[in-house]
Amino acid sequence: MQQWQVEGVTPQRQFFSRWVQPHLDKGKKIYVIISDAFRFEAGEEMVSRIRQEDRYHAELEYQLSSLPSYTQLGMAALLPGANQPAALTIHADKSATVSLLGQSTQGTANRDKLLKAQVGERAAALPGKDLLEMTASECRDLLKAHDVIYFYHNRIDHAGDKMQSEGEAFEAVEKTFHDLLQLVKKLVNANATNILITADHGFLYQNRPLDESDFLDVRTAGEAYRDRRFLLGENLLGGNGLKAFSRQQLGLAGEGQSLIPKGIQRLRLQGSGSRFVHGGASLQEVITPVIRVNKKRQSDTRLVAVDILSSASVITSGQLAVTLYQAEAVTDKLQGRRLRCGIYTETNQLISDRHDVLLDLMADNPREREMKLRFILTQAADQANNQQVILRLDELVSGTTHYQEYKSMRYTLRRSFTSDFDF
Repeated sequence: MQQWQVEGVTPQRQFFSRWVQPHLDKGKKIYVIISDAFRFEAGEEMVSRIRQEDRYHAELEYQLSSLPSYTQLGMAALLPGANQPAALTIHADKSATVSLLGQSTQGTANRDKLLKAQVGERAAALPGKDLLEMTASECRDLLKAHDVIYFYHNRIDHAGDKMQSEGEAFEAVEKTFHDLLQLVKKLVNANATNILITADHGFLYQNRPLDESDFLDVRTAGEAYRDRRFLLGENLLGGNGLKAFSRQQLGLAGEGQSLIPKGIQRLRLQGSGSRFVHGGASLQEVITPVIRVNKKRQSDTRLVAVDILSSASVITSGQLAVTLYQAEAVTDKLQGRRLRCGIYTETNQLISDRHDVLLDLMADNPREREMKLRFILTQAADQANNQQVILRLDELVSGTTHYQEYKSMRYTLRRSFTSDFDF
């Protein structure tokens, strides 16, 4: 590979020109949420969760992150102007900071300055938590005053980059789904119509402790900066499981090289965790999601239909077996139905045990969308012998604790003897 690029895949430094600028050119506003280390697979799950919300629509695309795939470079590449020739420069300091067109990109304040310099005063950068802390009125005023805002979110990388908390990576991803959905809803409730969610890079994670074979033993002259998945320096040579890239091959300004492991091995770094890492060229590190979110005018979610399958109309024993049939497979917009099921008298007295069930089966095969239930009659059923009884499926009234009937089926209770004997 002579250049860091993949045919047909948008490079990260084209993010603004491809996904943001077209909205501004049409006079439309757009808001960008950037979640640190939000890898592509998490993006897939995020899309599904957004689609489950009524009237919300989300589409997933992807891009190739910059290399090395670390925060400073990824965040810089997402800014306007990054697609200009040799616009990005990595500095060989203790944090491997990055400048864009000669300006520092470190921190939200500098990114805000760069957005304003490239787009104008109606652009801004803010921490995502600031948005969540705003009142509805403050949020609406913020969006009225700006055409494009970058919101930064950092839960996954914050947990994973610390040795003490890197084992909490999965929990951090789960919490991120909640955070991002809250940010999206906050924006939509303030009348945002175009929202993007993306990331600076992904990550590799290994739950078990690493073996010696999981590390590359690298000692090289000219090293200026070392991370767990890459080296920066001058006159660096590949070999020993490492691939050397020049700045030019990576689309960066300046001289020097980056060494990237050819596999998923880590580089040793004192005082740093090694199970959660990024910076390398694995798919999990360099393919990042680009999620487009908008809200429709009409409701577009509903619950699956459920039918009662029963061949009998008479109950002659102390139990009743029935099958509930879920008429459709669950999808993002077609959601499961939760029911409370029991047998009742005409006067609404429960005379069986009760089953609380959730029908949310995803199988395409209709036979795999059946749920078998067995109801056991109680002693109270003795008083209803030779009467009509009702198998009732009830569901909660939305926003309340009250139940209403969803579907029912009538039976005649006709048992030859009851649980009590009359001498």
